[in-house]
Amino acid sequence: MDDEAVAEKSKAWWHVSVKLEKFIFAVIIVSSLFLVFLFGSKSGSSLFLFQATDKWIGGQDKLLGGLLSPDFDERSCIARYKSSFYRKPSLFEVSPYLVQRLREYEKYHKKCGPNSEFYKIAIEQLKSGRNVENTECKYAVFAQGNGLGNRMLAIVSTFLYSILTNRILIVEMKEETKNIFCEPFPESSWELPSDFPIKDLEWKFQRESPESFINLLENRSISLDANVSAESFPPFVFFDAWSNAWHVHGRIFCEDHQKIVQKFTWMITKSDCYYAPALFLYPEFENELRLMFPVKEAMFHHLGRYLFQPTNPVWEMIERFHQTYLTNTDEKIGLQIRIVSYDAPPFEKVYERIIECSEKEKLLPEIGISNLTNSVSNPTKRTSVLVISLFSEYYEKIKSTYYENSTVTGELVSVFQPTHELAQNTFAQFHNQKALAEMYLLSYCDKIATTAMSTFGYIAHGLAGLKPYILMTLNWQIAKPGPVCVQSKSVEPCLHSPPFPMCKPNTRVDPAEAVPYLRTCEDFDNGVKLFDEVSN
Repeated sequence: MDDEAVAEKSKAWWHVSVKLEKFIFAVIIVSSLFLVFLFGSKSGSSLFLFQATDKWIGGQDKLLGGLLSPDFDERSCIARYKSSFYRKPSLFEVSPYLVQRLREYEKYHKKCGPNSEFYKIAIEQLKSGRNVENTECKYAVFAQGNGLGNRMLAIVSTFLYSILTNRILIVEMKEETKNIFCEPFPESSWELPSDFPIKDLEWKFQRESPESFINLLENRSISLDANVSAESFPPFVFFDAWSNAWHVHGRIFCEDHQKIVQKFTWMITKSDCYYAPALFLYPEFENELRLMFPVKEAMFHHLGRYLFQPTNPVWEMIERFHQTYLTNTDEKIGLQIRIVSYDAPPFEKVYERIIECSEKEKLLPEIGISNLTNSVSNPTKRTSVLVISLFSEYYEKIKSTYYENSTVTGELVSVFQPTHELAQNTFAQFHNQKALAEMYLLSYCDKIATTAMSTFGYIAHGLAGLKPYILMTLNWQIAKPGPVCVQSKSVEPCLHSPPFPMCKPNTRVDPAEAVPYLRTCEDFDNGVKLFDEVSN
């Protein structure tokens, strides 16, 4: 049986299973309401409905196979246990070992996180200007930078590094990113308190900063001698994980460097990239990563769904739009068109490429002649097309095309666009709230086409667990020869600027050849991403 036949068989079975699940769930609801009517609306009777759906809703596990903790007040973050039900069930199982590590981390974060007694002790140590040997709690303070997509990818990477090195992740939340994400850890916070003694982390620390690990080594403020007491070290270390710094700082993950880094109670780090795949290049991390992620390409899919839940105001936007425009449809197709304003090609040229990709991959319903009477009165299929772009021209063109023409199959096509902001406004909170809402809406589509190298697109298809169609020739690549689009063989985001590990003297490892599951990205020749080992 070829791949297409297998895919069609799986799709058919999924539709049957979903209908069966909906029927069973409907029976539970009706039965519950009948019991409430029969026995009255006293609290003991009315609880039946909620107890029956405590863990399973619509045939799906609201805890995502143990990925999410049950120890939250659901009302504080409605999306946490509800957002995944707008997607098809994930094809990627969560490993029991990852679940174990997450629950262990949550206990550690509750013990050592902001406002805990251990945190207060560590803050006093930081204020004193000295480091301490063998502290109970160690910290990774993350300074945000660049757009929302970059920040989310970098937070996932820093969180994974924190788990691997037994640190507490604390995020400097600026005004533009407040009230966007729910707290991810129960009974604690990941937000850096406002009274943290070091201010303006993003701007204060640069590659040249004397507190950076590399500069501390070069200036002989520290050494690689593992026997040196940690109390002789400065009070904190800066780790520059910015995308253009890897050729300098790539060695920080080497074992001899890590032994010294681990002596610091406080690490301040900033990044704008998804450096998590690079951790597979270092033997001291690789085995642990294999246990947490037996399917490598599901790494962001799991960690992204764990960390990033929209706050209630953002979720209201998501749910309102979805219920208004994207329900009662057979298929949802998402198009994310990212045009860099300072290097934008003509609209007509980009649109031609989008249509060429659609025709090549059969992405959008085909325009043609159909039996108009049958198609309107008895449509075989209803399709919704979600356009995500800063500009409205693409939405207007696609919408008018389906308004003025029928489809070959007779299916009815509706086209929607939530916003068209014209420009990216990274430092506006409401802009970022809408951006996260659109990432989530895009992740609810059945098929997704994203723009090459777009971190926004990476987030959406990563959350969805889908292998996207990548629009290859937008922006400055418009004249580049090659296919107009390709379907990715992995759901993982791309690391655009990977380090070249040089942990042994006179060695330089090509990251795309170091391990079999880390290979060149389809959308960027100099980048690498994780693929499943059995992929071709």
